[in-house]
Amino acid sequence: MPRRTKWLVSFVCLFFGFMVAVQFQTTSHEADIRDTRDKWEVREELKRQQDAQQDLLEKISVADQTIEDYEEQSSEEQMGTLKESIASLEKRIGLEKKEGEGVVITIAPIFEESLTEQTYPSLSQHLLTRLLNELNTYGATDVSIGNERITNISPIRDVNGATYVNNRPVGSLPVTMKVLAENPQKLRDYMNGSPTQDIFNMDNMEIQFELKEQVTLPQYDAPLHLEILEEAGG
Repeated sequence: MPRRTKWLVSFVCLFFGFMVAVQFQTTSHEADIRDTRDKWEVREELKRQQDAQQDLLEKISVADQTIEDYEEQSSEEQMGTLKESIASLEKRIGLEKKEGEGVVITIAPIFEESLTEQTYPSLSQHLLTRLLNELNTYGATDVSIGNERITNISPIRDVNGATYVNNRPVGSLPVTMKVLAENPQKLRDYMNGSPTQDIFNMDNMEIQFELKEQVTLPQYDAPLHLEILEEAGG
């Protein structure tokens, strides 16, 4: 195999390996958020882990096939195919703006007139993660919160009591989320009947779901920089 071909194949392996590793690391991190979970949460987490495992196996299969295809191509064809693969992956993981039919979610505070002193509610890391997990379970394909696109590489952290996404604060309520799905109406109907709504209510928050024919999600603004391809392409 020519040296240039070996280099390209090695790069493909590293790139796909990185994507799989990111997926695995994100899934593992989310699984450790809570040590104490009820039966419903355990079943939910088990199903999500099974889906994640299946998704990883499919990614590995695609990577293997792609490498086989590269080995059968000329160096010029390999470079062109590699760039197309990377562009496709960037779109899939949210590195490009995306639009389509979806659901707009508004998380707002609830205040009871009978209570004279109430603490202004805030969206915690735990509640946001739970909501995202449920959206994914019910068919969400792409999600953003505020101006932040949520991807497999988006960190969701608690920093001094405030929730951060992509290392930026979510901010105070109300908070708007945008969700794309293959069947937005089905997603909305599932979420309206979900116990997550009750859990948010317990923390003095309510969730509203609105169908929209056109929803635009921002791109993840910290893209993978692959200038090495341009140098290799000469």
